[in-house]
Amino acid sequence: MELDPILLARIQFAFTVSFHIIFPSFTIGLAAFIATLLVRWQMTGRDHLYRLARFWTKIFAVSFAMGVVSGIVLSYQFGTNWSKFSDVTGNVIGPLIGYEVLTAFFLEASFLGVMLFGWDRVSTRLHVTAAILVAIGTSLSAFWILSANSWMHTPQGHEIKDGIAYPVDWMKIIFNPSFPYRFAHMFTAAYLTTSLVVAAVGARYLLTDKFHEEAKTMMRMGIGMVVLLAPLQLFIGDMHGLNTAEYQPVKVAAMEAHWDGTKPADLVLFAIPNEQEERNDFEIAIPNLASFIITHDTEGLFPGLKDFASEERPPVTPVFFAFRIMVGIGMILIGIGLIGALLWARGRLFESKWFIKPLSYSWSLGFIAILAGWWVTETGRQPWVVHGILKTADAISPVSAGAVLTSLILFVLVYTSVFSMGIYYINRLIEAGPKGAATDTKEGVASRPLSAAAEAAHEAIESKRSS
Repeated sequence: MELDPILLARIQFAFTVSFHIIFPSFTIGLAAFIATLLVRWQMTGRDHLYRLARFWTKIFAVSFAMGVVSGIVLSYQFGTNWSKFSDVTGNVIGPLIGYEVLTAFFLEASFLGVMLFGWDRVSTRLHVTAAILVAIGTSLSAFWILSANSWMHTPQGHEIKDGIAYPVDWMKIIFNPSFPYRFAHMFTAAYLTTSLVVAAVGARYLLTDKFHEEAKTMMRMGIGMVVLLAPLQLFIGDMHGLNTAEYQPVKVAAMEAHWDGTKPADLVLFAIPNEQEERNDFEIAIPNLASFIITHDTEGLFPGLKDFASEERPPVTPVFFAFRIMVGIGMILIGIGLIGALLWARGRLFESKWFIKPLSYSWSLGFIAILAGWWVTETGRQPWVVHGILKTADAISPVSAGAVLTSLILFVLVYTSVFSMGIYYINRLIEAGPKGAATDTKEGVASRPLSAAAEAAHEAIESKRSS
């Protein structure tokens, strides 16, 4: 059997980017969570907020490091496996990635050291400021990366000369038609993912009868964010879908497994897309509901897969199922938020083990939804790597299938071992919990005092209150 270098290069990039996206999406939300904890601690002087901030900063450090390592590999693949892509789009994509390094990564790197190692070494105000700037840096990083990726889906603000894209209007390039929706959707997903992890860890501590004060704070903050953001994400996702229907209608057709554009579309709950016979097998659907969602009219029409040549269609099956996984998890998150809010309002949030136990296992749902959404976005763009400009088959480097396969095997081995150790270490940190908490020792007293900076800030706050 002859190996296909294009398929192997796509698998390699999909493998590495799937690993990479987990960590930035987590650290975007986690940086904001840590900054919020430190601001609240500075304002109130409540010791457990300080302990929580220090605890989650350790987890942030490990996640950030793994995100950086996996991201470096991606940039190298542009040169090794996708040199034609770099040739055609480098004048646009290169500066956008450069802006990410200059405005975001440098900001993160400058203040990350203060955030990680500034405990007891710098003033409280400087330490809180550093945490806020790191949170801003992670958000800026997402801004530029998503701008570059969105341009690949809805390119504008450029001109083509001799097959090469040249920038003409940077504002149009950066704020291309899909960018606002994609940025809002991904940013909200990152915050939802972190919120669910925080709530799950809090639930885990409540079940094991440890770190009660910290666990309750994590539960409140996590559930509070989920109940606000999960319904908002449904609204943003709808707007994003309408934008996709306008600029990439074949992707929407694949997401809905909608074949015949001359008829109103049913909302397919389950089916096995049959691409050879251009129909769905074992279909379970709600009549006309997809038309209502996409066109806001039960009799509305939008293009079906048959309206496009077979070579212009993305792989239907993975797009169809990944989209349903993402939406299904989104509905679960809405349910978690609403049930949690109801229990909270009734004063039963921390006693309802029937809710707390499954919540403690729900930490992975946000990551799965992000991966599923990313697969929908990227697989649904095929056969284009830059929509309407460059096809994936034309973007590959003149590299042998054997070389790509060898590097793919090495990536799988290295990533599996390194990231397994990273996840193991994060789990060990969670097992240890916030140091200095009341249940940190068998006697039920704090095992170590607050830092000098924490004590000084607490005393200052109490002094202001008394005066």
